[in-house]
Amino acid sequence: MVQKADDLVIIGISVGLAVGILIASLVFFAICWYKKRVHLRRCANERSVATLPIRTNGLGTVIESSASIPNSATVKVLEYLAKKPRRSWWNNHGKDQFLPTSGIPRYSYKDIQKATQNFTTILGQGSFGPVYKATMPAGEVVAVKVLASSSKQGEKEFHTEVSLLARLHHRNLVNLVGYCIDRGQHMLVYEYMSNGSLEKLLHNKNEQILSWEERLQIALDISHGIAYLHDGAVPPVIHRDLKSANILLDRAMRAKVADFGLSKEEVFEGQNSGLKGTYGYIDPVYISTNKFTTKSDIYSFGVILFELITGIHPSRNLMEYVNLATLSPDGVDEIFDSQIVGTCNPEEVRSLARIAHKCLHKTPRKRPSVGEVSQAILKIKQRHLVKENTTSFAEDFYGALSRIEFQDLELKKLARIDES
Repeated sequence: MVQKADDLVIIGISVGLAVGILIASLVFFAICWYKKRVHLRRCANERSVATLPIRTNGLGTVIESSASIPNSATVKVLEYLAKKPRRSWWNNHGKDQFLPTSGIPRYSYKDIQKATQNFTTILGQGSFGPVYKATMPAGEVVAVKVLASSSKQGEKEFHTEVSLLARLHHRNLVNLVGYCIDRGQHMLVYEYMSNGSLEKLLHNKNEQILSWEERLQIALDISHGIAYLHDGAVPPVIHRDLKSANILLDRAMRAKVADFGLSKEEVFEGQNSGLKGTYGYIDPVYISTNKFTTKSDIYSFGVILFELITGIHPSRNLMEYVNLATLSPDGVDEIFDSQIVGTCNPEEVRSLARIAHKCLHKTPRKRPSVGEVSQAILKIKQRHLVKENTTSFAEDFYGALSRIEFQDLELKKLARIDES
């Protein structure tokens, strides 16, 4: 019986060992099978990466065919990005892709509607659209220019102006203080220029008459604004639509250049641009060649100078009068604005006319730079101030002398009365 029990124990141990070995073998084979399957899947993924073509990811970057991609899920994500439609800057203007870094506040339609009292006070009408007076919540008075649906200008000009004025800041450029893209409307919010445009002041009989001193200062202010665009901005900017309507004046009668919707950076110089601007102010060379340069702005400025001298609008054949005046040395005297004849020094007028003539030279390279024009106008201004101060001193001196003589006579009269 004892022997039989021992045999049973030995048999049990043997069976247990056999079962253990079997289980271990199954586990070993399962592990090997799993590793092989993982290896085959990785190889398949690597082969799929090797056959990927070069493509863009929809964000402007490129996926190379030799790129290492860890798994098939990543491949699917990248394929999804590649299939997404590419979004251009113009397709996303409504979402303001380019403006968040501009530093210019964006207003809602409701903000502008409230500030303008539902667009009730209109200041004027330009090629862009109507301009309204508005008062912001902080009490700041501004001008709101609304892009009209009938305007020849459009969203491209709107974005050009916002992006340029975000980086252009000068005392002789109108300051952009905000913008609005909402409910299909495009609006620009500017500092308020209480004296309106130079065009209105020169050609509206109901407006005040600009004195010669004011005209000379306006010419100097405009030259400083253009000088900043051409020589101070990086890269330089060509305005392309300089005209009296785009020169605005503040309450101190200081002039600022406005409306940059047609402006271009000088990197575009010499390229065909399509004819832009206002007839009467456009450089004839630009018209014939369809190419613009900084000297195209100089021509337009020359027209504005003659507009200041004569008070004649370019649409009223200003250049014909100017060409006739060149036939005699003092011909400009015949076309000088009759409203201020006799209130200024004719030689100063002739000097400014000579500068304007140089700006209108038919060969662009022979036209002066805006820096040279600015210096020449400044010299006229300085000579004017010297003469004005000299005259004032003489008047004060002779006035004081007359008062002394009068007092002397009065004293003599009193002395005679006392003697009698």
